[in-house]
Amino acid sequence: MKEMSRIKTVSLIGFLVVVWGISWPIYKIALNFTPPLLFAGMRTLFGGLLLAILLISRRDKICWKENWRIYMISALFNVILFFALQTIGLMYLPSGLFSVLVYLQPVLVGLLAWLWLGESMSLLKVIGLLIGFVGVATVSSSGFSGHIAMIGIILALLTGISWSIGTVFVKRIAHKVDSMWLTAFQFIIGGIFLTGLGTGVENYADIVWNGAYLSGLLFGSILGVSASWIAYFTLVNNGDASKVASFTFLVPLIAVFTSTLFLHEAFTTNLLFGLVFIVVSIYLVNRKPSLKKQQIEQAI
Repeated sequence: MKEMSRIKTVSLIGFLVVVWGISWPIYKIALNFTPPLLFAGMRTLFGGLLLAILLISRRDKICWKENWRIYMISALFNVILFFALQTIGLMYLPSGLFSVLVYLQPVLVGLLAWLWLGESMSLLKVIGLLIGFVGVATVSSSGFSGHIAMIGIILALLTGISWSIGTVFVKRIAHKVDSMWLTAFQFIIGGIFLTGLGTGVENYADIVWNGAYLSGLLFGSILGVSASWIAYFTLVNNGDASKVASFTFLVPLIAVFTSTLFLHEAFTTNLLFGLVFIVVSIYLVNRKPSLKKQQIEQAI
């Protein structure tokens, strides 16, 4: 990540994985008081609108005529498919199994970045990504019990695939569009679609406008959507997409840990074993090969 200082990179990664990690228990609490599609639609729409208001002074960078297709494609993969498939899929699978399948994403990003962006793909990186996936599976294994439907497995895999395609797409077109306006428009467009879908199949009267719901909505709009996705795209655009994606293996770990603290969910040894796998994974994916190995890989 040559374009950013190491301190800034570490700070953004830390912010990102913590926000995404603690969002799972926060959303889980909020979903007790709201229909899922309306909640997903409203927090993405509000987050996108908030970001657009903050960016109004640089509206000359929108270039809608030239970039509207990019905004639409990013919204499709990073918001509409990602959030809709996730919301529907959770109805058919235990949350632990669903999160494991979704977090194939870093592995898929590594593969797509190699094929589509020409990023390096060493044996160590492949092993690291697979070990990270094993770590996520270990952390989430306690959530494997319950009814398992094939449609749920398919939806979880499609969720991870859509997120992977969206991530690599954003990296590929980064030089054509302002990343902050891209983030704003993808959530405005996706939020309008999801809110409209929720309006059609759910009921606003089912929303309980209490502190838990409003806290989840505000957290999701401000941190879970606007701030965290800007951090994510900034990291992806300024570095190796597969290396950045490897750090998202920490998200399920933080989610389980915070759920243990605040939702009093069971703490198991799987959490510790998963942590070891994930740390090893991040090390292997981000480890710089020796000059000799680099020359061999280039020759191959």
